[in-house]
Amino acid sequence: MGRLFGTDGARGIAITELTCETAMQIGRAAALVLTKTTNHKPKILIGKDTRISSDVLEAALVAGICSVGADAHILGVVPTPAVALLIKKYNADAGVMISASHNSVEFNGIKLFSNTGFKLNDDIENEIERLILDNPEEIKLREGSEIGRIVYENNAEWDYVRYIMKTIEGDLRNLKVAIDCANGSASSTAVKLFKGLGATCFFINNEPDGTNINEKCGSTHMEQLQKCVLENRCHIGLAFDGDADRCLAVDELGNIVDGDKMIAIFSHYMKRTGQLNHNAVVVTVMSNLGFFKFAKNNGVVVATAGVGDRYVLEEMVRGGYNLGGEQSGHIIFLNESTTGDGQLSAVKLLHILAHTTLNMSELAQIMQAYPQILVNVKIKPHQKGFWKSDMKIQETIKYYTQKLGDDGRILVRESGTEPLIRIMLEGKIQGQIEEYANKIAQVIVEGNC
Repeated sequence: MGRLFGTDGARGIAITELTCETAMQIGRAAALVLTKTTNHKPKILIGKDTRISSDVLEAALVAGICSVGADAHILGVVPTPAVALLIKKYNADAGVMISASHNSVEFNGIKLFSNTGFKLNDDIENEIERLILDNPEEIKLREGSEIGRIVYENNAEWDYVRYIMKTIEGDLRNLKVAIDCANGSASSTAVKLFKGLGATCFFINNEPDGTNINEKCGSTHMEQLQKCVLENRCHIGLAFDGDADRCLAVDELGNIVDGDKMIAIFSHYMKRTGQLNHNAVVVTVMSNLGFFKFAKNNGVVVATAGVGDRYVLEEMVRGGYNLGGEQSGHIIFLNESTTGDGQLSAVKLLHILAHTTLNMSELAQIMQAYPQILVNVKIKPHQKGFWKSDMKIQETIKYYTQKLGDDGRILVRESGTEPLIRIMLEGKIQGQIEEYANKIAQVIVEGNC
């Protein structure tokens, strides 16, 4: 794609790769591109996660936005979907979220939203990149009374929480829930939301200090949550990532319920209650083979998209679908939100659990997952794409694909947010797919030397 933006905004190691200067220029260029058709002083919202670098990048973005004449409205620490939601509620012209999602603390990112609350398409991001990297002389600074103002939106957390509360009927007072906030954005909203709905809650990793976001916790490290569920005999556990746009669950037995199983539960419930548009759901090519079997057996139509919630969303909009998501826990309910929302997904899952006689483990049995393994291989940034033209790598992938036959599959792709090649295998025998994945990884490592 572009030179600044990947599949989920601009991202890199904060300050040294994603620099303050870059953040300021993104603020300037985004303000100009996203508000060029307005006939009023532009209003841009800024949210952030709990990383120590988020304050620094926020200051740079605010300076950039105001320097070209737009007003910067600061939301503080909020989930990414709160920015998307509040753009419309506050009648803003655009929104910015400072977060590197599930990545570790040294990373940070900048995600941009249009006045509709949707993430930007490639063409608009390319226009912003052009201004920054190719034609910075077109960025005109303001002076005097034309400079933008800084406004603090002190009710942002509660405005978001109240909206999510209204997406379900009734309360959750009969449920005992363990919640892992990943020391991230959910730390600012989860207590208000889930206690407000009446659930008995056990919160972990909800004391961010700027450096502990995603540190052996949250949706990428579920061990603490599994332990908390079992120790407190909870009905369910919920884990968010750093910016709370994804959610994974743990059943009452301590087993992980991933995004595929959650989407299966949601689609089955929504189809049964007449809420699933076209009886269809959008998932990515990374979704487990077991999900496709579930869908076939239950009359759910499946549309597939590329990896990344923005591509899921594009397919949803194109087909008029209202449910879609990823195995990683990005789930989009398009009737209520324009982006993945971990806490919205959590509330809807709790609502289903509260209105059934089944345990969470029994709900999750609606889909039987194939054994799956994901191996990540680090690559040098300047060697992106090399593996696609490496004959030995391609022959190795083809060889093991043929060995799996109809009983499995291999998917190799580059990460859109990190310098990694991801190797995903599915099959009936765990040991076999582990062996094949490691052999493919070794060939890629040798080719990357």
